[in-house]
Parts: sequence; C-alpha cells; structure tokens
Amino acid sequence: MSDAPITIRLNGDPITCSAGLSLVELLEARGYRPQLVVVEFNGEILPRARWADQPVREADAVEVVTIVGGGS
Repeated sequence: MSDAPITIRLNGDPITCSAGLSLVELLEARGYRPQLVVVEFNGEILPRARWADQPVREADAVEVVTIVGGGS
C-alpha cells in the first residue's frame, strides 16, 4: 500500500494522514488509547474487534468518543 497522504474527517475536522493505516493505527497515531474510546466509522459504531482490520481511506469519517470515569 502507498503511504501517500489522504484526507479524512476526524471528529468533524479534516485531517491528513498516511494511506494504508488501519483504524487502530490511526487512533494510536493521533494519541488515543484504543481501549478507552468508542469509534463511529462512517456513521456506524464499529466493534473494537474490527479496528485492526479496518483500513482508513480517503474521505472516511471517524468520530471518537473518549470513555471517562467519574464518581459522585
């Protein structure tokens, strides 16, 4: 695969990243801890088990929600 730059939308903002990244690689490259987030990929909540095999392509939309612990 090529590592030429592509543009995707991450949390509504256009970003440039290398082509050929998997979703989990993208998350890690952007500083997310995959075990602490939920991902909507092109409008679908994507099961964590699919992240390593999901390629990120030009114009994909990724929404990342960080899980936050809290108490009373």
